[in-house]
Amino acid sequence: MDFFRPPSAALLLLFIFSDQALLISGLGAVGVNYGLNGDNLPVPSEVVELYGRCGIDIVRVFEPNHWVLDALKGRRNLVVWLGTRNEDIQGFAADQLAANSWVNAHVVPYYESVNIAYITVGNEVVPDDAAAPFVANAIKNIMQALVIAGVKSDIKVTTVVPMTPLEVSYPPSAGAFSATAIGPLKDITRVLGTSGAPLLLNVYPYFAYASNPQQISLDYALFTSTTPVVVDGNLQYFNLFDAMVDSFYSALEKIGAEGVRIDISETGWPSKGNDPLTSVENAATYNRNFVEHVRSGAGTPRRPNVKYDGVLFEMFNENLKTAGVEQNFGLFYSNMLPVYSFWNC
Repeated sequence: MDFFRPPSAALLLLFIFSDQALLISGLGAVGVNYGLNGDNLPVPSEVVELYGRCGIDIVRVFEPNHWVLDALKGRRNLVVWLGTRNEDIQGFAADQLAANSWVNAHVVPYYESVNIAYITVGNEVVPDDAAAPFVANAIKNIMQALVIAGVKSDIKVTTVVPMTPLEVSYPPSAGAFSATAIGPLKDITRVLGTSGAPLLLNVYPYFAYASNPQQISLDYALFTSTTPVVVDGNLQYFNLFDAMVDSFYSALEKIGAEGVRIDISETGWPSKGNDPLTSVENAATYNRNFVEHVRSGAGTPRRPNVKYDGVLFEMFNENLKTAGVEQNFGLFYSNMLPVYSFWNC
């Protein structure tokens, strides 16, 4: 399969300099989620400029905010992962006209000037949201809506899932989905297996560590262990992130979806809110090591050398979120000053 083969230098130059859509997919690109859950955030045009100055590859937006999309016009070097609202999923699944309307409103006016790589149908609805059984058909109808609208591009349609569909996650080779999650994920991965789109996964070693710091070491969670912490058959795990992703790969294999690739739609570490587990030092260490891990192209022990894209959570500390760690995942304050030194901008 193509994603097992690293791109040639010539192909990379084509991606960088082509006047056509610049689609970074499975090439070890790094992005940042752009949330809007704050009442003191900069205007989108200033935020998009900040993405550009920092050399960030990908911006993920959770729903089609037209102020944000307007600010992204002409920024072909910035790849966009564009989300739909969870409450729209059942309508898309039930009615092709609803999917057509969404694409006509939010994709057709933008796709020629905004580099939309993925449309993400919902966020974390599997396994427990009422919309979970409808995601697969919603993906199919959005795909068909792109065809009907004549959108000539390589936009892929997928969804975002958390780690909670896993009933078993340790050791990684034993990864298995819960009975509730199996049906929706079988349907979703059948669609993705046909289209070649990846499944997008939200992975938070911080929460796993914070829930059990007595048994999970900080070095294992922060990518700083120099010796393997978990040995699973012939595979060695030096960091918790790889173990979590590989447990999900193992579960995919058990439902016949071993050919579906995973990209990372969210990960990060809060800078405060749960001291001493949270700190500027821990956040900077985790995020820097994650970026290095993605860009190395090393993959995971179960998928060695399989490159994936990774998107950090998140651009800003958002003051309308729940107080505590939820308000402190940001790389920047609302005044666009960095929470800690990270990007060279």
